[in-house]
Amino acid sequence: MADFYFQLKDLAVGYHGNPLIRDINIGIDKGEIVTLIGPNGSGKSTILKSITRQLKLIGGTVFFDDTSLMELSYKELSSKMAVVLTERIKTELMNCHDIVATGRYPYTGRLGILTKRDEELVEEAMEAVHAQELGNQDFNAISDGQRQRVLLARAICQEPEILILDEPTSSLDDEEVEKLFVLMRRLREEGVGIIFVTHFLEQVYAVCDRITVLRNGELVGEYETKDLPRVMLVAKMMGKDFD
Repeated sequence: MADFYFQLKDLAVGYHGNPLIRDINIGIDKGEIVTLIGPNGSGKSTILKSITRQLKLIGGTVFFDDTSLMELSYKELSSKMAVVLTERIKTELMNCHDIVATGRYPYTGRLGILTKRDEELVEEAMEAVHAQELGNQDFNAISDGQRQRVLLARAICQEPEILILDEPTSSLDDEEVEKLFVLMRRLREEGVGIIFVTHFLEQVYAVCDRITVLRNGELVGEYETKDLPRVMLVAKMMGKDFD
């Protein structure tokens, strides 16, 4: 039996076969929020792209329970993991409802036809992020903050066991950030494991259970949020500003 439901074991990640960061060992259970934090260039986004199969692993393994990530088809992976990254997705002639509905495609047949229940889940996901009024609007014509909420709804709609959030608050105002935290806490209570990347220290303490600190191409350590005072975290970050 695996130590964690989702586990990175001895991972090495980077580009074109050249490791940017090695010896990554991180685990997360269902119903837990783990933060990756570190200065720009420390490897946070590279790790996320690697564990979501956007980049090829250079070394090590990623497990869902006792199953290797590489043994899963993309459809199987999409039913277990949902991702909201910082890159903007490119769409044509799709409204926000259509974008959210793509979160149900891992569960549909070859024709991608949504059932009545699928449509209900789309509406529930949009309601969860307070985006009901955006359904018929062109995804490319709305604000960055609105797009972020729509992409969060799509991720929720996948009903994932692990949710990957890369800087999800970057385009949100203070009220929207607080609503996101309420949503993250609710998902945690429902048994979803969340990997959360942020550079805002106050957000770490507001919502996360454990912190993984990255610096200069290495994993500095893992800490329980409740046991790590803010001043100690800043020290671990070598006093650098986040940008």
